[in-house]
Amino acid sequence: MPQDDAETGLKAGSYLALLSHSGSRAVGFKIANHYSKLAMELHPKLDSAVRHLAWLPLDWQPGQEYWLSMELAGRYAAANHEVIHQRVAKAVGLKAILSVENHHNFAWIEMIPAPAGFQGNERKVFVHRKGATPAGTGVLGIIPGSMGDPGYLVRGKGNTNALNSASHGAGRAMGRKQAIHSITKTERDRYLKEHGVTLLGGGLDEAPQAYKPIEQVIAAQSELIDILGKFAPLMVRMSDEPGDD
Repeated sequence: MPQDDAETGLKAGSYLALLSHSGSRAVGFKIANHYSKLAMELHPKLDSAVRHLAWLPLDWQPGQEYWLSMELAGRYAAANHEVIHQRVAKAVGLKAILSVENHHNFAWIEMIPAPAGFQGNERKVFVHRKGATPAGTGVLGIIPGSMGDPGYLVRGKGNTNALNSASHGAGRAMGRKQAIHSITKTERDRYLKEHGVTLLGGGLDEAPQAYKPIEQVIAAQSELIDILGKFAPLMVRMSDEPGDD
């Protein structure tokens, strides 16, 4: 940590961090797929070019079902993380002093300042943060790099021009298939060795070279977040994936 932080209670120094990445284990995908198909069925006259953009108003029962189901999937995903962290902490005999969430690829209902021409100071909107995470005023967040690069503990500045959002990570520089066919296991392992990272499992689609430089991504968000700390990966455990034979 670069300095003491009264709000979190953290003191300047070194800490051991556990970062987990787990969604709703395909539950969210199945929910979205079901209601997307239903929306298309309920808007049969939409042009085929925009049929995939069919919607479900919240004053329709299917729209209410979709919203509640999505919220449930989000809570399920958060519970997955909580269980993982509790079990790891118990196994190593340590107690967590701070827990920070990076909820992304999700939708929120929020009050956002109304653009010019709209009545009132604020209006209620749906904010879908695809590839982004909440960064409202004072909101803590984690922005990770890759399996071989640093991550950052940050606090949001509440920039409404960015819809109170920040990047949820470094972001991919190449797609998964491209990474598998462009990066060799030797190249990936050499990179990890140079950065002192031990990898257990993992495929070439998640190789560090497949991601953008995290330092550049963080620097581009100076108006969105304040940096509270920086952490470097030591050990990474991932499931075995294609391309790592």
